[in-house]
Amino acid sequence: MIALMQLLIKYALLEPFGVQTTLDGLGILLLVTATICIAAAGYIINDIYDVETDLVNKPNKVIINKSISEKTAYNLFIGLNLAGVAIGFYVSHLVDRASFFSIFVVISILLYVYASYLKRTLLVGNIIISVLVALSLIIVGMFELIPAITTTNQSTQIVFFKVIFDYALFAFSINILREIAKDIEDIDGDYKAGMNTLPIAIGRERAKNIITTLSFIPLVGIIFYVVSDLYKQPIAVGYFLLFVLGPLIYTSIKTFSASTKKDMQHISNMYKWIMLFGMLSLLLYKYVILG
Repeated sequence: MIALMQLLIKYALLEPFGVQTTLDGLGILLLVTATICIAAAGYIINDIYDVETDLVNKPNKVIINKSISEKTAYNLFIGLNLAGVAIGFYVSHLVDRASFFSIFVVISILLYVYASYLKRTLLVGNIIISVLVALSLIIVGMFELIPAITTTNQSTQIVFFKVIFDYALFAFSINILREIAKDIEDIDGDYKAGMNTLPIAIGRERAKNIITTLSFIPLVGIIFYVVSDLYKQPIAVGYFLLFVLGPLIYTSIKTFSASTKKDMQHISNMYKWIMLFGMLSLLLYKYVILG
């Protein structure tokens, strides 16, 4: 999904309008590869630290010490991190912005600290991982738009960067809802491992109420966007109603009646679909602009 989101920004949002960008086809492929390598390393280190909780929460999906050894997993974690950071270093110099290299290093470190410590602290881990999801979108704008800014195209570059930032905010808000839903789903294993997630701290019911309340933030934001920018585009309005707003309202209502682990897994998956279809709306953006 990360790769898809980044490619959509490049080829569905920026390229169709002739926006001045920095990366060619190979360049964006390298940026995507760097991001995916570091994200994959983050998943691996997370699985290593989550063996104890996963044996309770999802015993059939445990990979470490079953499909591969912990040593092999650590080697993969180190190898993918090195590959991601090295490619990030090359792409940063490709766009003549050496300082951008630090982004990859910081993300790599944050993913390790998240897996080893932050995910055990109340809400901090949820926020950090959601920020990193949003950053995976913003980074495309940074590499594509910022190095290409001139005095003549500055206003255009800023407009498109703001669009990317809006989608990053959407990704952040949906992901944090999904993170809390996953914490409710995994409460038994997390409690056994001594973690301090939101549902452990305040209980399942209160945590569910917080998800429902927080879901109004993206809901209101999307409604405002549809009313202010899409009202002349019935196809785009229909898309958002059917694939984004509708599922978001359904998921918020469904949270009220959720009572089992399976229910929370369904809600977590729904948020994943909402994020996917929200990002796919970039394919409609040229029609919105033309409208």
